[in-house]
Amino acid sequence: MEIIAQLFKNGGVVMYPLLGLSILSLAMILERSLFWSQVSRQQEKIIKTALALYKEDTESAEILLKRNLKLPIARIFLVALSVKRSTPQKFKLALESAAQAEIPVLKRFSNAFETIISISPLLGLLGTVLGLITSLASLRIGDIGSSEATGVTSGIGEALTSTAAGLVIAIFTLFFASMFRGLYLQQLALMQEVGGQLELIHLEKYEQKGETYDALT
Repeated sequence: MEIIAQLFKNGGVVMYPLLGLSILSLAMILERSLFWSQVSRQQEKIIKTALALYKEDTESAEILLKRNLKLPIARIFLVALSVKRSTPQKFKLALESAAQAEIPVLKRFSNAFETIISISPLLGLLGTVLGLITSLASLRIGDIGSSEATGVTSGIGEALTSTAAGLVIAIFTLFFASMFRGLYLQQLALMQEVGGQLELIHLEKYEQKGETYDALT
């Protein structure tokens, strides 16, 4: 605690907003980590099972998807499957619109991460500038080379604490933000892939219904 208190003393007033940004960043990173962990752990199995069920029984597939609404891909599939008497064109539009609706969920906090990454170093630099102004203001020309000048040099070193803190927060946040962006891009690619598979199954079922209707007439 003494070390932390000393860092705050050295860094000046900007250390408080930097502390707030670090807590906010940590909370968002934790939320996104839990979200992507859940998606990565459960989604692949649900996708395979839903596609297999849809080939044989649409209602069973819908029941499975409703049990897993916490997964983005399950919500997308369910919207498409809920369209009654859908043509392939309607089915595709339903899939695409549902996928677009899920993008804000997948990109949640991305703007906040970018803001923290941009602001943290600037706040740190501001703290350093304020510290330098304070230190140099107390220095008189006649004091150069004296013990007082040594104290000013020490004060300049302490002023750099805020810059270091801002950079640490920005780098830490950037690392996780980049990782989450990579997961988001992977999810988009997966949505396109499995959406195409679902469209093919729907098209086959639609054509089978058409052939059955033609045979009866």
